[in-house]
Amino acid sequence: MKITIRPLTPSLWPDLEALFGRNGASNGCWCMYWRIGPEYHKRPREKNRIAFRKIVKHGPPPGLVAFDGERAVGWCQLTPREDLRWLNRKPTLEAVDHTPVWSISCFYVRRGYRRKGVMSSLIVKALKAAKRAHSPALEAYPVDTSLPGSTANVFTGTASTFRRLGFRTFARRQPSRPIMRHDLKGIGP
Repeated sequence: MKITIRPLTPSLWPDLEALFGRNGASNGCWCMYWRIGPEYHKRPREKNRIAFRKIVKHGPPPGLVAFDGERAVGWCQLTPREDLRWLNRKPTLEAVDHTPVWSISCFYVRRGYRRKGVMSSLIVKALKAAKRAHSPALEAYPVDTSLPGSTANVFTGTASTFRRLGFRTFARRQPSRPIMRHDLKGIGP
């Protein structure tokens, strides 16, 4: 399997819709949770879809789509942290400092493609994209599944995957939910 990864532009919207399915990935979130918080639960899923489509239409691309050939098989939201205001409303994920980091806030990988390196491929491409955008660091909020009591809901990724790709724990306000960062100053273009 050869994975290619492209930024989510309006022309790729039908591919994202095909990946997420009719009701949207992650319980109809349409990657709006970190933007508007639990309000997304109260809104019809269609309203979340429309809101996210507007974000895609107006740009810049809010994330990356992974493809196996022409089939969309994975997604990660990648954007400046400041676009994800709800992160600061969660005490465990509040900003650690004033560094203008970019964030990987969530993933969705198609069934049948999970545990095959799609998430890792998306992270590698996200590092390069954040570097090209002149971000000093890329931040993530994964689940540390090695700890007892961690959630099985790993739409934010797993700490072990990020650690393997050079991310370091920057803060840990809740045992199973580290804030991890990768310094981008030393990464090539």
